[in-house]
Amino acid sequence: MVKELLRKLSNAHGVSGSESSVFALIKKELKGHVDEITEDPMGNLIAVKHGNKSKVMLAAHMDEIGLMVKYIDDKGFLRFITLGGWYAPTLYNQRVIVHGTKGDRIGVIGGKPPHMMDEDERKKGVKTDDMFIDVGAKNKDEVAELGIEVGTPVTIDREFTELANNRVTGKAFDNRAGVAMLVKTMQKMKSPFTVYAVFTVQEEVGLKGAKTSAYTIDPDWAIATDVTIPGDHPGIDMKDAAVEMGKGPVITIVDSSGRGLIANRKVVQWLKDTAESHSIPVQFEVGTGGTTDATSIHLSRGGVPSTTISPPTRYIHSPVEVLDIGDIEAGVSLLVAALKTKPAL
Repeated sequence: MVKELLRKLSNAHGVSGSESSVFALIKKELKGHVDEITEDPMGNLIAVKHGNKSKVMLAAHMDEIGLMVKYIDDKGFLRFITLGGWYAPTLYNQRVIVHGTKGDRIGVIGGKPPHMMDEDERKKGVKTDDMFIDVGAKNKDEVAELGIEVGTPVTIDREFTELANNRVTGKAFDNRAGVAMLVKTMQKMKSPFTVYAVFTVQEEVGLKGAKTSAYTIDPDWAIATDVTIPGDHPGIDMKDAAVEMGKGPVITIVDSSGRGLIANRKVVQWLKDTAESHSIPVQFEVGTGGTTDATSIHLSRGGVPSTTISPPTRYIHSPVEVLDIGDIEAGVSLLVAALKTKPAL
């Protein structure tokens, strides 16, 4: 089931540069379903189903936004940097997991309490530079004894939970939703082409794993699976994000106002035709903010015709992201059907 796979992936932990536990989970899920699984020098997991000389690359990033310890003070408090795009108020007073060398330790993100803030400070909110992680240690030596040091990765302590109407919430749906879609596709897909499923690293800090793997694979066309923002809840207008949860996966035409990906029109048409012929609901997006691995892939070597397929996901880059399981399932159906044919490039 997609839901149970997403549960396992969301509850796993893997910030940019520390994706090994997610790698192991994906490798286990794909065992027996692909012809080859390798790890490249960047840490990308590359799963291959062999076919003819045509090469298609599917990409989903494994990493989630998180934190990393940068300094430990004499009283045992941890200062940190953010890895990926955090909105500072989202972090304030969260519970976290500090992934030390002697095992995981629970901590909380602290800062100056509102009761002690003046009016101007309350209006501005707490900046990440003013926050710290409290693991209960009394001094720096106790922190060391816990196996925590400079460079230790930190993730949010939040677990997957079900909501009404086949909707779910959890951390790291960006991009464990895309990972779940790609895993299920590789388990079900039969294609005449050689299909490379690349579970990439370090997307949240610069689309890095996609760039190196695309160069090595040199695919004929490519699709990234990620998430995108819907305009179906208070605080955002449909004119700014004209897609909705529960109405099918989103095919990207343009993201980041063209500064990221301008999708190949023939690849988009191929997916559109597939969706229509198989009665699969899909949506289309011309977006103004955010981009995906497809941006790096489509600029590789002489250029790779590319687009992105994404389930609409609310509240991304927070610990309480929300999506509709049906949108992932429809995305799997679309990919499985599409990979029986090829775009007219």
